[in-house]
Amino acid sequence: MIDTEQNIMNNAEKTVKEVVIEEINGVIIDSLSKLNCIVDNIVTEIPPDLSLGDAAYPMFKYSSALKMKPYDIALSVKNDLDAARSFIEKTEVKGGYLNVYFNKTAVSKKILPLIIAKGADFGKGRRLNQKVLVEFSSPNTNKPLHLGHCRNNAIGDSLSRILDFYGYDVIKLNLINDRGIHICKSMLAYKLFGAGATPDSVGKKSDHFVGDYYVKYANEVKNAPDMEKEASDMLRLWEEGDPSTIELWKKMNGWAISGIKQTYDRMEINFTDIEYESNLYLLGKEVVAEGLKKGAFYKEPDGSVWVNNEDVGLDKKALLRSDGTSIYITQDMGTAVERQKKYKFDKLVYVVGSEQIYHFKTLFAVFKKLGYEWASNCYHLSYGMVNLPEGKMKSREGNVVDADNLMDLLYQMALDAINDKEREISAVEKSAIAEKISLSALKYYLLNFSTAKDVMFIPEKSISFDGNTGPYIQYTTARINSLMSKSGAPVDNADIPDDYTFNEDEWGIISYLLEYEKSVKIAAAEYSPVEICSYLYNLSKLYNKFYHDNQILSEGDVVKKVRLAISKSVLIILTSGLNLLGISSLERM
Repeated sequence: MIDTEQNIMNNAEKTVKEVVIEEINGVIIDSLSKLNCIVDNIVTEIPPDLSLGDAAYPMFKYSSALKMKPYDIALSVKNDLDAARSFIEKTEVKGGYLNVYFNKTAVSKKILPLIIAKGADFGKGRRLNQKVLVEFSSPNTNKPLHLGHCRNNAIGDSLSRILDFYGYDVIKLNLINDRGIHICKSMLAYKLFGAGATPDSVGKKSDHFVGDYYVKYANEVKNAPDMEKEASDMLRLWEEGDPSTIELWKKMNGWAISGIKQTYDRMEINFTDIEYESNLYLLGKEVVAEGLKKGAFYKEPDGSVWVNNEDVGLDKKALLRSDGTSIYITQDMGTAVERQKKYKFDKLVYVVGSEQIYHFKTLFAVFKKLGYEWASNCYHLSYGMVNLPEGKMKSREGNVVDADNLMDLLYQMALDAINDKEREISAVEKSAIAEKISLSALKYYLLNFSTAKDVMFIPEKSISFDGNTGPYIQYTTARINSLMSKSGAPVDNADIPDDYTFNEDEWGIISYLLEYEKSVKIAAAEYSPVEICSYLYNLSKLYNKFYHDNQILSEGDVVKKVRLAISKSVLIILTSGLNLLGISSLERM
């Protein structure tokens, strides 16, 4: 975990389940003390099956001290718990375990009204007065966003939403890579072959227009190796401030950024602040000078400056070239220091691909050698590659799946699925729903993996309304919204009679609703959106089984009201969880 489990619990209000467990644990501690066994805390296990109870307590560890069999200890504690009865329906001794079954009515009376009353705020943490900077996306202005960027954007945006929900003040940063030799390759190809064309003149989205020239360079340089020197010369002219070079750079940069912005808007991705490498690439030299003064770095006879990280299991690393020019890590050093000055952050998270793991280990080691207080609060959230069934993508070869084209494909697939259902809705509404479904398919698929794993993206699988997909969860929200509409009255409370008997499906949902708050805490602590994905899928499965096997609107008034309250609570949680993933719920489908 990024944070310890204890920190998780300290950083937010206690969940409903924690309140229930704490009360039960208190009775058990008192019961053990009567047997002359003094303990400060109790081990609580969650049985894999509700038929075994909602909580289980192993008594083996107390056997030696009490000189009693675990079974007998469990029996003694059981008597005290049976007398307490607050949140307990029944207890059962099996071997050395004491299994506890929650009082379904008491727990339901606590959780359902709370969810309905709090709505979108249920599970939200208290403000922590801590600032987290999350850097993500970081596109290059020589090409449009591709499928790999989609995963970066989905992870960075979802993590930011989760951390904000948890209680942090989140700053979402985008460092746009708008300078360097790769940028000059697109510029050179346009200069040589563009013939004054513009995105408008050829009818092409502006970032795709620029990207075509990056591919053009890669194709032409195979037969014209002198182009490599021309590109290097163009970078030198750019750094010297050559007017014509700067003018060309501004023009093509503007095209690329404008097109990329359109993609962000469609993906519903936004940022607190946008930084440009062209404004920051010289930063870091002052930090290097500081390190030399402190003795953290050293200078070689040729004038280059290095850091020796062998003491922490890393290599020596150059920080300045012999001619005094900066390299990539130098910029990152300077940028982090400037961000600390500007934002006074408590944590800094970089969402960057796993190919940069060693770079960030080195960077963070440098921060520690410089003695920065915040050095231990920097984290690299690395993620694996996104591949297609036909193989790896390479921008320079032009076989990359552009984000725009992929979203167009998913949109059309969603629209076809809606049309197949023959719903009587307008073309405008169909289009809006299809767009929501396509975004859900894309984001959920990319988030529903451990970030460390590579992903094989299969469009047909992502858009499916069956199985562990975003559209499946959206379908569940549409189903509940339809139910609520048919019910004819708003569900604004959960009036549960004391003698109400919950069936297995009802209690299965309610007991799982108890886990949402914990799921959010773990997602925030582990920087893990997949935790939310798993929770939403499991809750959707439970609800759809409940919906299929139980009548709701045709039941008597009492049962109908309880089941509508359960349905409303599920809708609130699904909508909340989807929002943490950057996905919209659906009113109808």
